[in-house]
Amino acid sequence: MKISIVIPAFNEERLLGDTLRQVRAALDAFTERGWTAEVIVCDNNSTDRTAEIARAAGATVVFEPENQIARARNSGAAAATGDWLVFVDADSHPSAELFADVAEQIGSGRCLAGGSTVKLDTPNLVPRAVAQLWNWTSRATRWLAGSFIFCETAAFRKIGGFSQELFASEEIEFSKRLKQFARAEKKKIVLLHRHPLLTSARKVHLYTTGEHLRFLAKMILRGGQPLTDRAACHTWYDGRR
Repeated sequence: MKISIVIPAFNEERLLGDTLRQVRAALDAFTERGWTAEVIVCDNNSTDRTAEIARAAGATVVFEPENQIARARNSGAAAATGDWLVFVDADSHPSAELFADVAEQIGSGRCLAGGSTVKLDTPNLVPRAVAQLWNWTSRATRWLAGSFIFCETAAFRKIGGFSQELFASEEIEFSKRLKQFARAEKKKIVLLHRHPLLTSARKVHLYTTGEHLRFLAKMILRGGQPLTDRAACHTWYDGRR
């Protein structure tokens, strides 16, 4: 069995090194089973040292010139040679215990894909409460958080990967198609929760409450149309880090 870790990265020189060190340590959960692994970083048109840091850490680097999270994940997956894909965001730290849970699901033969609940790296109660609300929703709907998704490579390719029409929330649209495919294949989508993914709360600090609320209001009033507009999804693409 071979596992491909795919990390999309746009101007992530500050956090990518720590993420890669954490991923390398967590890979023990796979090597203990005799499995092999590769780490692929998709440099999504970065203007900083993202690619240099990735190469220095031993990752394979691929380049995606158009700034879009879906394209970055798809380009990384296109270069992958593993039987399973594990997508990890560049500001997130999966533990060996989380990877062990992933390995258990893969080994069961009944799982097609899955994700994880998340834990934000902040003591601030408001974003932590929002994360808990997301975790409840995610477990109830089997919507997978984009910061951590694992999927059988063949299934990912059969359903066409992430939608390149969306600049945000592409993981929810992907989850919906994945669930339909899983039902047809008589397999399951799992939401791991024993060892939540530790992920950055930096957007809480980089953007004001007003900015977040204005985006939410646009989403509601325009029926999700802003998700197809890079400018409207500026908190993902304006480069603030």
